[in-house]
Amino acid sequence: MVQDKNPDIATKEDLWYIENYLILRDYYDMTISRIAARCIRMGNIALEEYPFYPYILDVLEEICETGEYILSKKPLYPYVEKKIAGGVKALEENLALYQQELENNSSPEMIKQDPQELNKVKEIMSNVDKSVDPTAGAGMNIDDLMTKLLQESKKENPDVVYDTFDETGDKK
Repeated sequence: MVQDKNPDIATKEDLWYIENYLILRDYYDMTISRIAARCIRMGNIALEEYPFYPYILDVLEEICETGEYILSKKPLYPYVEKKIAGGVKALEENLALYQQELENNSSPEMIKQDPQELNKVKEIMSNVDKSVDPTAGAGMNIDDLMTKLLQESKKENPDVVYDTFDETGDKK
């Protein structure tokens, strides 16, 4: 983005961001309407199943970046008040909705690009209590799963005799 020599003055490049935000916002709304109609014609599929859905997220991400830039530039606020119905308050509210929509629908690839998002995931995964289940938060192969289930069954019913078999199907 453009770096200003004087951050207290709105430049013509800064004003472009307001126009671009309005164009992107309208384009996004029209695109969602058009794609929703296509999804109905394609057998009533969910919007997320549309083959070009990542493009929608890309437009949404650009709207968010542009809106954040506008909000970071106080000299643009008088222009926002004139160009956007409801002014800065409406911009903040709409931007929060767009950001929430983007966050709720981001793909794993998009999340990987955001280091803060990766740290959040790592924090969540590190807080999983593994004292009860050492495999919590991780996948298990079928052999490990069956062994674990057999051991739990033996603990619950110690008097029952369990037959175990080797990989060829012969009794052990």
